[in-house]
Amino acid sequence: MASWTADQLPNMTGKTVVITGAGGGIGLVATRELARVGAHTVLAVRDTDKARRAVAGMRGDFDVRHLDVADLDSVRAFARSCTGEIDVLINNAGVMHIPAARTAQGLDVQTATNYFGPFVLTNLLLPRLTDRVVTVSSQLHRFARLKLDDLDWRARTYNSLAAYESSKLAVVLFSLELQRRLDAAGSPVRSVVAHPGVARTGLVTHSKLNIVNRLPFLVQDVEHGALPLLYAATQGVPGNAYVGPDGLFSFTGHPLIRRPSRAGQDPAVAERLWQATATLTGTSA
Repeated sequence: MASWTADQLPNMTGKTVVITGAGGGIGLVATRELARVGAHTVLAVRDTDKARRAVAGMRGDFDVRHLDVADLDSVRAFARSCTGEIDVLINNAGVMHIPAARTAQGLDVQTATNYFGPFVLTNLLLPRLTDRVVTVSSQLHRFARLKLDDLDWRARTYNSLAAYESSKLAVVLFSLELQRRLDAAGSPVRSVVAHPGVARTGLVTHSKLNIVNRLPFLVQDVEHGALPLLYAATQGVPGNAYVGPDGLFSFTGHPLIRRPSRAGQDPAVAERLWQATATLTGTSA
């Protein structure tokens, strides 16, 4: 089977896509490509000036709006400002291996950016969604040891890599439970997980793993890193599909539907995680 590329994107004219963290990296590439095929793309970003500069001169219909996904007040304000239908929500914003810090609500910043914020945003926008939610995870979710009674890193000593891994496993489990709820409600909306493999973005180049310099043959460019997001957002994938590169260890290559870790396929844990997250974030369960 021929490798899928952005040249195979369908016409998205008349569709609205909201993508977080779209001011750079794979988010900006995905935004550019979706706009190129006609989508009205809403860049939900912390730095609106940077995002406007990034899309200046690009062909397409762009709407740059402020959203700090780690700040739940900002998430709720953004959701309130949304009007009309949203066809696709792409939860792309993320941070990796950052020092311990707390948000305005007192939540761990890394977990809030990668998981709590997307959880709240998705729930608030769900009544407006018509097609799908794509949330970005990582192959590092396979090494996570999720602690449902300490999602916010208060009882344990903070570890930046472990916090990242846990947040990305939480994303996988979130998708599993979200899809169960959508199916139970008879909703046509689907939840999909995508991961970019190891792409040469700011997240990876500033990571303590330093894989770019140590194992450059296992790192791909940003253009290829964006392909799983684009595939997950536009192709006929099933609910709760896990889309990543088709190469060795799913680090590089072209999009393919793969399988997450066994821990990411546990429906009982997924339901308990949902309840714990709803309580922690003050979100209706």
